[in-house]
Amino acid sequence: MNLVLIGYRGTGKSTVGKLLAQRLGYRYVGLDDEIVRLAGRTIPEIVEAGGWETFRDLEAEVVRQTAVLDRCVLDTGGGVVLRDENVRHLQRNGVLFLLVSEIGDIVARIESGTSRPSLTGNKSFTVEVEEVLRERQPKYQAAARHVIDTSRLPSAEAVDLIEELFRRAVAPARD
Repeated sequence: MNLVLIGYRGTGKSTVGKLLAQRLGYRYVGLDDEIVRLAGRTIPEIVEAGGWETFRDLEAEVVRQTAVLDRCVLDTGGGVVLRDENVRHLQRNGVLFLLVSEIGDIVARIESGTSRPSLTGNKSFTVEVEEVLRERQPKYQAAARHVIDTSRLPSAEAVDLIEELFRRAVAPARD
């Protein structure tokens, strides 16, 4: 069984995921890193060459490959929920945790990053985050078993809570 982190970028998936993997003795797998490895190009290069649809196709392939692994913490990209098949693959052998944060915290954490091209064109960064979150929120909510607010919890406390919820979810049922 895998522990799967979903949510918008900047919500702490990588930080929390690495800590969880260490705590659980699981392998940490960053799906974006796997996409870059598979494509042999950075995410901006993938999107520039083939558009977001090409990126989403690569993402779907990586999801298929990693969802069948066991005892992994899977750190997914923010748009993994845009394709229902991705969610189905991840849920088949995983417990999905949605990490959420306040928009101001997300913007502060990621606005200087260059690892992802814009999703909405030439809008302000804050407006882009608001719009994309509004679009994705129902899909995130539908996919996740648990929601963890990383604006309210320091990383260490988020790890403690997720570990506890995960261990309960995978514990053998008692009669």
